[in-house]
Amino acid sequence: MDGEGVRRPGPVTRVRVREVTGSAVRDRRDDLATEEPLEIRLLAGGESRTVAITMRTPGADFELAAGFLHGEGVAGPGDIAAIGYCTDRDLRPEERYNTVTVRLHGTTLPELASLDRHFVTSSACGVCGTASLDALRQRRAAAVAGAGPSVTPEVLHGLPALLRKAQGVFGRTGGLHGAGLFTPDGALVGAREDVGRHNAVDKLVGWSLLGGRLPLDRHLLVVSGRASYEIMQKALAAGIPFVCAVSAPSSLAVDLAREFGMTLVGFLRDGRFNVYAGAERVGAR
Repeated sequence: MDGEGVRRPGPVTRVRVREVTGSAVRDRRDDLATEEPLEIRLLAGGESRTVAITMRTPGADFELAAGFLHGEGVAGPGDIAAIGYCTDRDLRPEERYNTVTVRLHGTTLPELASLDRHFVTSSACGVCGTASLDALRQRRAAAVAGAGPSVTPEVLHGLPALLRKAQGVFGRTGGLHGAGLFTPDGALVGAREDVGRHNAVDKLVGWSLLGGRLPLDRHLLVVSGRASYEIMQKALAAGIPFVCAVSAPSSLAVDLAREFGMTLVGFLRDGRFNVYAGAERVGAR
């Protein structure tokens, strides 16, 4: 509850369940990963617009909004003046912490061509806000630059366990994706969790943006699920040249990695991995 008695959603929701094991039955409490909507609004010069509604796990909401806007090319470092929960009178009290307003510098809203659908994203799969690869090609200035880090197989093998160790809410619920930022030596820089794999990456990128850490051209991104186009798009926009996924990549993710000179590692688990693009970065330094 806040000072006005309004419930602030947390990352974990406690429920009662009936557990059946063979012929044994018992009632107990269980922890679930919270899933609630987050509306992201832009504000500039007194003009306001909703640009996205995403289902997410509450927590790091400001980072999520900043990372999402950066990934879509709407707001970069220096563009954001302030971020806060919305207190507009048209909101019911229980919606207060499910609406974030991002105030931009400047007197008018930026061009929002990639967001003209007023789209809704979901925690399950995300939505590619950038309409096509052509839009990414037009943003090459923010793409991966330079050779990027070289990483040994030994370091790569250890990354999933380090990310898992940083996923505190997953340990309680078993229902969250994770995204971790690492150095080439395997040191964890930051990690975020969410019911949506793309949201977890947005939170991590938003944390980096708000902390003045972009571009992330000397880092690796590790995700707990599969590597999709959305994941690679967000990594590319943040300048991350090296992406690892515990599960499989999609065909478009591989295409994007190869076109933009990124390294993409998939099936990083159980002492093995596949390199789908940028194999020159995997080896002895």
